[in-house]
Amino acid sequence: MDALSDILAPHSELIGKIAGTITTLQFLSGVFLLNDIRKKGSSDVYPVGPFLGGVVLTVMSVKLGQAMGDQPMIKVNIIGFAINTVFMVGFFYYASSERKSKIWAQIGYVSLFLLAVITYANFEDPAKLEFRLGMLITSILVWLIGSPLLNIPNVIKKKSTEGMPFPIIFAGQLVATAWTIYAISIRNHVMVFQNLFLWSLGGIQLFMFVLYPSKPTKKTPSKKASKKEN
Repeated sequence: MDALSDILAPHSELIGKIAGTITTLQFLSGVFLLNDIRKKGSSDVYPVGPFLGGVVLTVMSVKLGQAMGDQPMIKVNIIGFAINTVFMVGFFYYASSERKSKIWAQIGYVSLFLLAVITYANFEDPAKLEFRLGMLITSILVWLIGSPLLNIPNVIKKKSTEGMPFPIIFAGQLVATAWTIYAISIRNHVMVFQNLFLWSLGGIQLFMFVLYPSKPTKKTPSKKASKKEN
């Protein structure tokens, strides 16, 4: 990897800007999911994780960017925080009354968690913070991206990827690729591991879209059932 780093290092600033642009576009991929929610008139069939988790990760990534002195990371995640907050409001608007109560509880837990992380980050040694906060962000990303994998048995059973947000998953794959290249260019092994692992998880989910349609196929009545009705 050192040889590749030597090739990419002189272009790290440009690569960072490209990765930042792709990440900003990835944040906007939530527009497609919100449009589907608008058409259905309800967000209950979708998990709140992509948007609420996006808020958590952008706040934590801003702190990590400050510790690393990485301006592209800071700027991108400030924009991402604003976009995810707007999407979160839209998701909440289309939620049922029962679901809204659960979302409020989740927002409360997330707020307490972020308060604890920010307090810790303000007092921790920057040299240690970069690794520890980076691993914490990786763990949350793995949970957010990997949790839909738990639904794969249900996807196989229904033979449908309904409820899986394809635009967000696909955009996430592009982001993981871009930041892997950037991490190699600046020789940040934590970021390389983080994004390659996320790329693998996203690849498994995208493969489900290759195997199954986005909507369940309608079952046609069998000939035997038709004869009985007649």
